[in-house]
Amino acid sequence: MPFPDEPSQVDIVEYRPQWPQEFEALAEVLRDALGGLALGVDHVGSTSVPDLPAKNCIDVQVRMRSVDAARDVPLLAAIGFRCRPEAWNRFEVSGGRRCHKLVFAPPPGARRCNVHLRDADGPNARFALLFRDYLRADDVARRAWGAFKQRLAMSVPGLVDYGQIKASATEVLMAAAERWAAQTGWSGPSGA
Repeated sequence: MPFPDEPSQVDIVEYRPQWPQEFEALAEVLRDALGGLALGVDHVGSTSVPDLPAKNCIDVQVRMRSVDAARDVPLLAAIGFRCRPEAWNRFEVSGGRRCHKLVFAPPPGARRCNVHLRDADGPNARFALLFRDYLRADDVARRAWGAFKQRLAMSVPGLVDYGQIKASATEVLMAAAERWAAQTGWSGPSGA
């Protein structure tokens, strides 16, 4: 569930050309707060894909040597970011592996975003970059994914239900992305 100051309904909007600049501003703040702990800061999710409709919420992936809640939560709390309390905030399964992660919401009133801290060598970090790069490269997949999300948001506007349905569809999308990666030689985070 979102924090009280965040919307609980999904609103998919057309791509906005200012999203990359808004990501860069967030990335600079995060790099300053995390210093050398951040091995890479990536614009991920739908707002990172030109011409893809999305929720107006910037997804940021911070690739860390290792995620450490005792260390990382206070560093981001010092600049107002709130660690999400939901159970899904601590781990996710990617590539058949259970991967540690932490997800943070912005300070109240700040630009909507989700900041995902992931181990740099984890399959979940690779997953986020493959999702982005595949949809940037494949016009047909990008248009189909955008249309799917728009229809889903109209039919199921509640954030939790929307997310659960989208997660299943994402598995299908990512199977195609893995085929694309094999065909093109896409190699993952090193090229981010």
